[in-house]
This record gives sequence, C-alpha cells and structure tokens, in this order.
Amino acid sequence: MQTPSALSASSAAAHSERPALPMFVSAGDILTDLVRTDGPHWTSHPGGAGWNVARAVARLGVPTAFAGAIGVDCFSDDLWRASDAAGLDLRFLQRVPRAPLLAIVHRTHPPAYFFIGDASADLAFDPESLPQGWTGAARWAHFGGISLARAPLSATLSRLAAELRAQGVRISFDPNYRNVMEHGYRPMLETMTALADLVKVSDEDLRCLFGTDEDTALDTLRAMNPAATVLVTRGSGAATLIAPGETIAAMPPRVEVVDTVGAGDASIGGLLFSLMQRPERGWRDHLAFALAAGAAACRHAGAHSPSLDEIVALLE
Repeated sequence: MQTPSALSASSAAAHSERPALPMFVSAGDILTDLVRTDGPHWTSHPGGAGWNVARAVARLGVPTAFAGAIGVDCFSDDLWRASDAAGLDLRFLQRVPRAPLLAIVHRTHPPAYFFIGDASADLAFDPESLPQGWTGAARWAHFGGISLARAPLSATLSRLAAELRAQGVRISFDPNYRNVMEHGYRPMLETMTALADLVKVSDEDLRCLFGTDEDTALDTLRAMNPAATVLVTRGSGAATLIAPGETIAAMPPRVEVVDTVGAGDASIGGLLFSLMQRPERGWRDHLAFALAAGAAACRHAGAHSPSLDEIVALLE
C-alpha cells in the first residue's frame, strides 16, 4: 500500500506531465464533512464550497484546479483522491503536516454544524508555491466560502484576488454564508464584492449577511460594486440575474429533488462554464444553463457535479 506521501508524489508526478495550465482556478474552502447518520454513527464526505465549484467546472470539461492546502492524514488522503478523480490539476493542491479542517454536522434537518480547525492545513495555503506562469493561463478565478472568514487564509486569498484582477483575470465571488461569518465579516464582504466581476448569492445569504429584507440587502450588496453582475438564486423559486443594463428573472427546471447540497456550487459552476465556453451567448442563455446545472445537481444525493449531458437534457 502506498503511504500518503507516496500517493501524493505519484499522483502529482502524473499530473505534472500535463503541459497546459488551468483555464479556471477556484481558491476557497476544502474540508471533510463529518455527518451524524444515526445515533452514534457518523460518515465522512469530502467537501467545501470552493472545492465543489472546481469539481463542477472540471466535470464540464474545462481545465480546472482547486488551489488550497490539505493535511497528510486519512481525511486529506480522501480529499486528494477525490480531487484526482474529479480531474483537478493536483499541482495546485498543497499538502502540509497539519490537522484537517472538519465540519461537524450533528443534525441535518434543520442543519446544525460547527467547524474544527483552529490551526488546520487549509490556513497554510501559499500562493507563491503554485506553478509558475499559472496566472497567465487563468481566465476566471473563484473565491468564497468559509475560507474568507478564516484568518490568516482570508487575507491571503483577498490579496491573491486583487493581484489576479490587476493582471486581467476575471473574479467570481460566492460568500456562501455560514455561521462563522456572523461577526466581523463585513469588511471582507465589501472587499471581495468590489473585486468581483460576478457575485453569486442565495436569498438566504442575503438575509443572513445583512439582517434585512431581501430587497434592501440586494441594494446594499450592489452598491458595493455597481458594475458587477449579480446572480440571486432562490431554491425552486425564480432566480434573478442583474447585469449592467439588464435584469433577467427565470425559473429553474422542475425536477424531483433528492438533495439540495451543493446545488448552489453547481449553479455558479455552470454559469462560469457558460461564460468561458459560450461567451457569444446572451445573459438569458447563461442564466438558463446555470439554473439547469443547479437543478441537475439536486437529482442526486450529496454534492453532485452534473455532466454536460445532464444539464443539456434539462435545457431541452
């Protein structure tokens, strides 16, 4: 059996043979969800909003990387294997001898959770160790999730986003509200919104981030960057896309919902794919693709990354 270090080295060697650098990079949270299933029984799942977005875009065929750091433990081995299986560029996934970041989900309906990882591996992410020349290949970079509420990683990522934007890389931002953002998150929200070309929020994000009704919250968010395109999703309700000079509302496709976990990550992944691969299309088509991606994810348990065929079938 290969040791974690040997596993890491052999997979990285295989991936390092790829000459091309990724077109899309997501730099956010990567963690393990420990979910109570029945009394004293728990199950673990690789997860993290930023990582889910990377998997969603990679599944659709875009050369993609998740940029972050994991440990050298059993949970991190699972994350490494899952990243490899998803086709992510492993040159961007760093391994450091620190404890893993865990989300302890002790109740699922309604969700109740907390995080363990005060000095965990994710906080040690070092952008200086990423492959040389990667910023010249990237067209879009995505940020969000609890990574932007965890110092010192939050400062590292906000600096990286600013540097990428200055080099012409387009920035996507999804705050993806969690309870760690309850206090002290507003400055980071303002910073990342101001840097973003695209902001994705849910109706729940708006209520929790601003503590007001949705309309007031959306006005406040848009005032932080009037030039940004904003996508607001509302579960099975109508979504709204606000682009400069154009506002579009649309219903997501109706599907039999198995699980909504990761649907928002699939929708922003779908939107980014559409923008990168079909830039000539209008915002209405981009929105339709994003909503179909989110709906397709809901047809499966867990944070499913839908294939292009699954999404197109819903569009038809």
